[in-house]
Amino acid sequence: MTAPNPPADDLSEFAELMAHEQDFVDPRDRVDPKVRRRRRRRGLIITAVCVVLLLAATGGYIGWALTAPIDPPTVTTQAPQAPTVDASTIAAPLVGASALSVVGADAYLGAEASGVWSSTGTGEPLPIASITKLITALVILDAVPLASADDPGPTITFSKSDHDLYDRYYVMGATIAPMPTGTSMSLHDALAAMLIPSASNYAEALSSRIFGSQNAFLGATRDWLSANGLAGTTITEPTGISPRNTSTPSDLLAIGKLAAANPVIAQIVATPSISLPGAGQLHNTNGLLGTSGITGLKTGTLGEGTYSLLYTATLVVGTADPLAVTGVVLGGSSRESVNTSVIATLDSLRNGFHAVPVATSGQEVGTIATPWGSTARLVIGEEASIFTWSDTPITVTMDIKTPPTYRDGSAVGTVTWTAGPNTVTAPVEIKGSIDPPSEWWRLTHPSELGSMTDARD
Repeated sequence: MTAPNPPADDLSEFAELMAHEQDFVDPRDRVDPKVRRRRRRRGLIITAVCVVLLLAATGGYIGWALTAPIDPPTVTTQAPQAPTVDASTIAAPLVGASALSVVGADAYLGAEASGVWSSTGTGEPLPIASITKLITALVILDAVPLASADDPGPTITFSKSDHDLYDRYYVMGATIAPMPTGTSMSLHDALAAMLIPSASNYAEALSSRIFGSQNAFLGATRDWLSANGLAGTTITEPTGISPRNTSTPSDLLAIGKLAAANPVIAQIVATPSISLPGAGQLHNTNGLLGTSGITGLKTGTLGEGTYSLLYTATLVVGTADPLAVTGVVLGGSSRESVNTSVIATLDSLRNGFHAVPVATSGQEVGTIATPWGSTARLVIGEEASIFTWSDTPITVTMDIKTPPTYRDGSAVGTVTWTAGPNTVTAPVEIKGSIDPPSEWWRLTHPSELGSMTDARD
């Protein structure tokens, strides 16, 4: 089937158009060539400006991204937990009564420690036995003071009546020391014969010689007790052989401190043994001298179940200065039990002062993290311990500062522990390094960078 032929009129019109094709010209081609050149230059300029603006925008972003400020690393801290320490217990003697005073530890034990810090029993007056002789010595030295521990004082010559006291007290079962008729010795040595072996015959002979009579001595003793506020103490004779010589634990602590403060008495009661003309070799009845820091003072015994000790001790416990301890035990069942209980008391007091470990080197106390994924740890730079008493509460504070750089080993702060009067501080260091973000991270994380204004600032 063949297509129909076009009409003749159409063919002739088409042929005429083709014949005149060369005469057809686009109206734009008829524009002046100069105009065309201007238009072309304008187009090139516009294109160039667009390219420059695009490049400028891209370059500005890169410059901003590479220099824009970033928030500092996030530092998370956790102060180390303060250790909990068990409370110390002072070993209490199993006796009729006891009391303890500690001087030099007010910052740890409280101001009350220098008075009666701990005690047992009712606090009522009890027989003090030969502790009486310590009071007798104090009353004598109040009447006839010696200038120093080396001052011999006046010379005492004992008569036959003094010598007869030896036999009288021997029959009574009291402790005695030889006192031959006509024996002469210094007041200092006579006091030593009375206190070191606890010789009752020397106590009466010396007190009668100094005051003229026992009545005068007892009157002076009452005045001395009153002047020193010792209302709980009663003295009826100078030796302690009478159970009517009584005192309270609190009074005895005060008497012990007065005795320890007297250089003559303090020297004598700290002497384990002495050899005196006429009296011979004398040994101290206080078998604890030199044990657990004990420096004195005086034993007392009235028989079974009435063993007593008034003592002083110097304890080195780690404080700035040693502690001065005064203690008394009344009514012990035996000399051995009294001594054992005193040592236990002093040891428990000494052990109550201790160094408590609070930190180890490398112990973690925080972390450092950045938006770009770099991390490090905060650690304590050295081990630390704090000196304290018993279960004194320990508090912890931590001070962390922003460092100029986050490099391994850099110190960034401190941790401080406080317990009572003491503090200890350890450094906090960075473990690991925080590297700055890479250029790629900056270019690909614009939302985590500062503003353009921030960058200009």
